[in-house]
Amino acid sequence: MKLFFSLILLVITIDQLSKKLAIFFLRDGVQSLTIIPDFFSLTYAENKGVAFGLEFAPPAVLLLLTGLITAIVLFYVIRSKNRTTLFLLPFALITGGGIGNMIDRIVHGKVVDFIYFDLYHGHVFGTWVSLWPIFNVADSAITIGACMLIIFHNKLFPEGSPAVKSDVR
Repeated sequence: MKLFFSLILLVITIDQLSKKLAIFFLRDGVQSLTIIPDFFSLTYAENKGVAFGLEFAPPAVLLLLTGLITAIVLFYVIRSKNRTTLFLLPFALITGGGIGNMIDRIVHGKVVDFIYFDLYHGHVFGTWVSLWPIFNVADSAITIGACMLIIFHNKLFPEGSPAVKSDVR
């Protein structure tokens, strides 16, 4: 469990430090810094919603949902007897990312984003779109953790485990 909580703290620390740097250098400075022309830049943005900027609920509700999901993940991992790195790593990434974004919602009332891959932007059927949103380290940690759960699902939750057994035929 020491590994689990250490990884959570590492994700939170890197996320919050990178956001402070983004605020200092981007928001209060150049707004956008091109790293690879027409592909990758550091661009300051604020997001009141969830993934892809979707705003489906007021900020207070999003904060409560994030807190609830984080608490459920922590409860599940602590109660689980599985202590393998492969099991703890994705949950630590998801928890650390969730807490990192939760800190932003509490402190700023919105989430600070700054990583932008310009995969495509332009008009599609007459509407301007940007294919990929601006995101942050916490979003990356959550996404990587979720992908790990999908990719390693059968190793993390083998069919013989009591939680997966079913009499449905």
